Amino acid sequence: MADNTSPTVPAAKKPGLEERLMSLLDDRKRRYPVYAILILGTLLVPSIGDNYVLEILSNSFFYIVLCLGLNIVVGYAGLLDLGYAAFFAVGAYTTGILTSHYGWNFWLTIPAALVFAIIAGVIIGGPTLRLRSDYLAIVTLGFGEITRIVARNLKDITGGPSGLIGISRPSFFGLELNQIHHYYYAFFILVLLAIFASYRLQHSRLGRAWQYVREDEDAAEAMGIDRVAIKLYAYVIGAVFAGVAGCFFAAKMTAISPDSFQFMQSATILMAVVLGGMGKIPGMVVGALSLVLFPEVFREIGSMRMLVFGVVLIAMMIFRPQGIWPERRN
Repeated sequence: MADNTSPTVPAAKKPGLEERLMSLLDDRKRRYPVYAILILGTLLVPSIGDNYVLEILSNSFFYIVLCLGLNIVVGYAGLLDLGYAAFFAVGAYTTGILTSHYGWNFWLTIPAALVFAIIAGVIIGGPTLRLRSDYLAIVTLGFGEITRIVARNLKDITGGPSGLIGISRPSFFGLELNQIHHYYYAFFILVLLAIFASYRLQHSRLGRAWQYVREDEDAAEAMGIDRVAIKLYAYVIGAVFAGVAGCFFAAKMTAISPDSFQFMQSATILMAVVLGGMGKIPGMVVGALSLVLFPEVFREIGSMRMLVFGVVLIAMMIFRPQGIWPERRN
């Protein structure tokens, strides 16, 4: 006698909160209203927050721009860069030198900073992008240290160990940007531009080439992709992001020194990229915010907050090595 019983079909697992949130923001029809609400809420923060809150959020926006730039190198192209602060230093020193020594207008220093950032990207990228993994990491680390040491020793140009002081603040249609909420909005606009550029790059022909090179360089080269040129583009575009951020950093601080561009700065930016989820734009935002806000939230426990932060990072790398908001790969 035939068995007419049908096999039991296991019930579908209900998506968790994280899956529902990611699905919401990945859906093009539903994510734009969410983005609009987030942008509107961010624009209203200065009307309800004090200077301390604006300072913390401005630093967060600054790191978001840097993380988006490094994400092009690390997340999109799959390269390891331990000297990313060097590109940030190039932009900051370009603005500082041109405004303090030669009296340039701040806005005119940005194109100059872009040019020098591109040159720096070519200098580090051209000779070294045939290297891989650990060797590439060591070379980029050396480049970052060379840049910092050069800035420390060129006393007549960079101010030496004391750095540059008296960097003039920019003005916008007659309004001098000298308040914290001015730079809050300025860095927020940079974040929006960086997100837009990152999104367009990710879904462009160049972005797809970066993904192919990241997954398998040999297969990408067999498909006709010039992997050396593609990697160089990643370094140059990532350097542009950092150079622009450096310009506004110098204008906001009105003083810069080589100590602002140490290896720990590069390591911090890389840590935020890995923590957020390499290759994912929302992950860069979450990673940078976590890196800046966590120590501030737990500031009351003093030096122990860094110990707690370190333990949380270790736990993240053990239980969720792909990051808080990882890229979905098919």
